[in-house]
Amino acid sequence: MLKQTPLNAKHREANAKLVDFSGWEMPIHYGSQIEEHNIVRRDAGMFDVSHMLPVDIKGEGARAFLKKLVANNVDKLQTTGRALYTCMLHEGGGVVDDLIVYFMTESWFRLVVNAGCADKDLAWMETQREKFLSAAANMSEANVKPDSSGGQSHKFAPGLEIKPLRDLAMIAVQGPKAAEKLWQALPGSEELTRPMKPFTAVMIGQMFVARTGYTGEDGFEIMLPAKAAPFFWQALLDVGVKPCGLGARDTLRLEAGMNLYGQDMDETTTPLESGLAWTVDLKSERDFVGKDSLLRLPVSRQLVGLLLLDKGVLRAHQHVLTREGAGEITSGSFSPTLNASVALARIPVGVNLGDEVEVEIRDKRLKARVVKYPFVRNGKAMI
Repeated sequence: MLKQTPLNAKHREANAKLVDFSGWEMPIHYGSQIEEHNIVRRDAGMFDVSHMLPVDIKGEGARAFLKKLVANNVDKLQTTGRALYTCMLHEGGGVVDDLIVYFMTESWFRLVVNAGCADKDLAWMETQREKFLSAAANMSEANVKPDSSGGQSHKFAPGLEIKPLRDLAMIAVQGPKAAEKLWQALPGSEELTRPMKPFTAVMIGQMFVARTGYTGEDGFEIMLPAKAAPFFWQALLDVGVKPCGLGARDTLRLEAGMNLYGQDMDETTTPLESGLAWTVDLKSERDFVGKDSLLRLPVSRQLVGLLLLDKGVLRAHQHVLTREGAGEITSGSFSPTLNASVALARIPVGVNLGDEVEVEIRDKRLKARVVKYPFVRNGKAMI
């Protein structure tokens, strides 16, 4: 049986087309994926993203644990509410998941992980926590010294809790008018949220409000108690925020050049092959899971943008032929904003921006140009 979010009844009221998404019954659209895509580019739309899982890391040693767990450096997070995008890697450098880390206090960090990876991520974090605590205890034992009473000082034994927050719902409000409509739906929130910069978060009562998103537009992602979610969803509807499905979310994120786990990256690819080198801290002396492999293994593939020059639609898994060898499209679709077909593709290193390649679509080879992504940002074409 498919899992349902606290907003399932609201989706049914709106006649959403519901599909199986990673074991969750989720809306793919409410009538027109194209209209939902365009409303986010021009006004404000909202998405039920309650299938994603917030996870709190709490207790002594939380920062030190995350410095070991993820590839980006959480030491960049020094101000309450700041957020960081990063990947969690296995020892071979492959991506276990991509996630956002929020810093609230030294003993409270919040992560948000992908729906399809949630159980795997929690098991991985627990395994790494045990290794971390074991290493910390061994280090402490090696440094045990007699105290003033002739006994021994206490061992270092940080408390470290990994707490999945399955009782929270999550709503993303996105678009150039997202802020003003949020302020209408949530009276009193303007003073706290207007000064917020991208990738920051604040608590408003029981709401965790982050200025983040997955569409290339301004907007907020709001985590709130599950029981309150239908009422807040209705409040957003009442001020004109349109419900949007996961179909529009995917074309919006592709236009924004944002990776999708399971397509543009997975455990068989490293962040360096997935256009995510900017999220990996290899400069500091900090060691993290997967760092040794990233330093040791050669990088022979790169993630690039493609713009189809011939008539057709680019799709995932289509073969890409280049002068340096073959590659593959990882995400592809028709772009409603550009009225063209675009894709992310993993191809050999050595192919440059502006080069022409060929894409095999059925029995034909169609021409495409290698371009820099994002394709669209804040409603404007970038190519």
